[in-house]
Amino acid sequence: MIVWINGAFGAGKSSTARELVELIPNSTLYDPELTGGGLRRLLPAKRLAEVEDYQDLPIWRRLVVDTAAALLAELGGVLVVPMTLLRQEYRDEIFGGLAARRIEVRHVLLDPEETILRERIDGRSEYGDPEVDARVREWCHTHLTPYRAARDWLAADAYTVDTSALTAAEAARSVADAVRTGRVTSCGIVQTPEPTGETLAAGVLLFDDQDRFLLVDPTYKPGWEFPGGVVEPGEPPARAGMREVAEEIGLELDAVPRLLLVDWERPQPPGFGGLRLLFDGGRLGPEDTARLRLPGAELRDWRFVTEEEAAELLPPVRYRRLRWALRARERGTVLNLEAGVPVG
Repeated sequence: MIVWINGAFGAGKSSTARELVELIPNSTLYDPELTGGGLRRLLPAKRLAEVEDYQDLPIWRRLVVDTAAALLAELGGVLVVPMTLLRQEYRDEIFGGLAARRIEVRHVLLDPEETILRERIDGRSEYGDPEVDARVREWCHTHLTPYRAARDWLAADAYTVDTSALTAAEAARSVADAVRTGRVTSCGIVQTPEPTGETLAAGVLLFDDQDRFLLVDPTYKPGWEFPGGVVEPGEPPARAGMREVAEEIGLELDAVPRLLLVDWERPQPPGFGGLRLLFDGGRLGPEDTARLRLPGAELRDWRFVTEEEAAELLPPVRYRRLRWALRARERGTVLNLEAGVPVG
């Protein structure tokens, strides 16, 4: 299990986490700041200059999941992780990666009143270098606005502790008691098992009366996606696509969808690749669209988009697949692709 301590920069996450590991039996502290610091030494300066924050590096988010999973495999027990996550898609990606490994995450938000938070930030002096401390205080202050913007979804997602009048030790006792009594519940991110080899997946394109197609925004991985998922052993691929559409957005398709393309996706660690099928699920009427429902633990949003709009939402490999699927639909044919390129 992981107890993830979130909150604004300067909210006292690290000091509370240090106290917390003394209160939760068989617990270990993991600070993802250490992973970010390692990347600053490992990555070329050119790559680091491309982002404002190491959290924007996909490798950081992947390594946080890998490191947390490795620590739990090595040590067992509870991992206490103090880390600010203000972008919901990053929270979803990291927590979804942990959930895929069957690691339970309990999300806690430390939320002091803002005037008190500002006072605590102004009083920070922990590096012994006035210039460094000044830069840290400035960093914390500039991130108060993003914290306010994120607070609504954070408070809805996490167990919130008002630490305005609490010391770090008192905050830790409050968190420990809430974890022990079950008031901090497991974060409801879908648990999609990580593949151990190549997979077969079926996606379904659903169109509206303007010939736009439906995309969904998964909570458990970055980027938008077509409705669909992994084909289960012994399951017909087209039926798998129909099942996933029903599970994901609540629509029962009347007819088996027509195959548009088969694309072989090359292995790209940590992914194993495999065959990706796209089907034409037909056109949805207004009454169908009105029935769309999202499982909150799996999908965050849905929208109908044009091909041009999809270029901004889909990862490149899925966008290439989409473009060829639309050409196949226009021509009334089926295409065979290898890594996004038609063959045969």
